[in-house]
Amino acid sequence: MNVRLYVWQRLTAAIMLPLVLVHVAMIFYATRAGMSAADILGRTRSSIGWAAFYTLFVVAAAIHAGIGLRNVFAEWSPVGDRAAAMLAVVFGFLLLLLGLRAVAAVVLA
Repeated sequence: MNVRLYVWQRLTAAIMLPLVLVHVAMIFYATRAGMSAADILGRTRSSIGWAAFYTLFVVAAAIHAGIGLRNVFAEWSPVGDRAAAMLAVVFGFLLLLLGLRAVAAVVLA
């Protein structure tokens, strides 16, 4: 792995750490409070804060996963570095699109 990708993957991991902790804490809060899916959607609908939170989460996760997948392809499969990079970019882009669609569905519901 080159230094630039190494730094980007570590940066996205550092960004995701507090986001994962908040996400898991919210899951525990919602389940302990007995909230239904409708209750949760009622609180997240039209929320700029939650939209920004999960958009940042999705972008960081897509970049992080794409780089990690590139490394797995490059090190563990017979494909070359260029093909591994292309597969990882496609995967990361699809993950980004699906994640942003989910954010939009929850916030704009």
